[in-house]
Amino acid sequence: MKFWPKHPLIYEINAWVWLDELSRREGRSLTLATVPVKEWDRLASLGFNAIWLMGVWERSSAGIGVVMQNHRLLDAFRRALPDFSPEDVAGSPYCVRRYVVDERLGGPEALAAARRVLRGRGLRLILDFVPNHVAPDHPWVFEYPEYFISGDADDFRRDPAAFFEAGGNVFACGKDPYFPAWPDVLQLNAFHEGLRAAVVETLTNIAGQCDGVRCDMAMLLLNSVFGRTWGLRAGSMPEADFWPHIIRAVKEQQKEFCFIAEAYWDLEWELQQQGFDYCYDKRLYDRLEHDPAESVRLHLYADLVYQERLVRFIENHDEPRAAAAFTPEKHRTAAVTALTLPGAGLVHEGQTEGRRVHLPIFLGRRPEEPVDTELRSFYQRLLEALHHENVLQWTWRLCARSGWADNDSNRNLVSWCWHKGDSFCLIAVNLSGMSSQGLVQVPLDMLPGKSWRLKDVFTSVIYERHGDEMSGRGLYVDLPPWGFHFFVSVQG
Repeated sequence: MKFWPKHPLIYEINAWVWLDELSRREGRSLTLATVPVKEWDRLASLGFNAIWLMGVWERSSAGIGVVMQNHRLLDAFRRALPDFSPEDVAGSPYCVRRYVVDERLGGPEALAAARRVLRGRGLRLILDFVPNHVAPDHPWVFEYPEYFISGDADDFRRDPAAFFEAGGNVFACGKDPYFPAWPDVLQLNAFHEGLRAAVVETLTNIAGQCDGVRCDMAMLLLNSVFGRTWGLRAGSMPEADFWPHIIRAVKEQQKEFCFIAEAYWDLEWELQQQGFDYCYDKRLYDRLEHDPAESVRLHLYADLVYQERLVRFIENHDEPRAAAAFTPEKHRTAAVTALTLPGAGLVHEGQTEGRRVHLPIFLGRRPEEPVDTELRSFYQRLLEALHHENVLQWTWRLCARSGWADNDSNRNLVSWCWHKGDSFCLIAVNLSGMSSQGLVQVPLDMLPGKSWRLKDVFTSVIYERHGDEMSGRGLYVDLPPWGFHFFVSVQG
């Protein structure tokens, strides 16, 4: 367990909701320490390398009070949960009162027990860290008000939705510069030296409890972004950026600790250079959802070192459920694409069963939904292939494709391969709503001069093809709308 695999598969679980459902199923109140063994075994059998328990930290009663006054959010709660009641509001996992495991999940001892169980099954543990803001009742608000972006009585009177009074001080509410302020959290000052030291201490403590953190809205703390967002309120910009010192200090204590950035605005490369091991690839998600195949193919021309440090996904707790956002055929092809590319792959609990309700993160309970058994079987085959073949630890190559003068549908195709020694796998996807044909050139030196047997992972059908054809003119591919091939080479 000392080293992370190069291309890990991560499973995100809403810890609060998951425990609620397990408790209802078992007929008793469960904590992270009393999760049934059969549930841990089930998670281990899925083929992931890490579990992200989203939302374990102590939640804020003050934050809940703010939320319960927000009619827009209350309407969203009722849409997601028709039998909603105020007791269903657990509070936002990103409105952290203290970085201590919430007692309703069993407290720190329960998390430690869960981590031991996960380690015994070869699974790493990822938790959250929210660097940009804290809850209005976080201890720092009263003990270290200088850690925050401050306001005054005039600010509070002029814009009460963007400022908050606590402990006799006025603080700015946390925000993304492109949206209104989040009224339930207070904005930390990334330029303050004392705050940076406190963050190192907090993250070092967290690093003793897990194997990695997903850092919420990590790009907001870049000097350039923070300076534009807060201007003179933030004070003088430090020479050093926020993340390099913090990541370096934590890794001096925990060398293999993994930092994952939630990142947008094409700042992934900059965050990687500042020390993040992986950054969200939101651009791929957007292109899979809205753009033509050529946009995805050009995206995959990026430097491989950069791509190997991206997190690929088609769903997480911030995005709509994939089953609701995509047609069934597009869902499957998008999943094959995201999970067979270099980098880390992320799957959200419920995604593989076809859940459609996007649950607001404030809620601790979700509605019952029927399981899409066909979709679950699809994901089982996909994850089994990735796990048993171990292809994500091989070498990745993007494949060229071509077509004919009277048929340019090959532009809808994107293809890549993984190889190691005399073994390889080949993935080809049709990222369009029309049937598409083309020739895929497989750029592997060991192919020519040999016949190869290609097994379809999903149908088990075996095709015999010659290496000269695949590496030369190209393998003929004819895919239906949103169709895909996932071939692995087999001996004999």
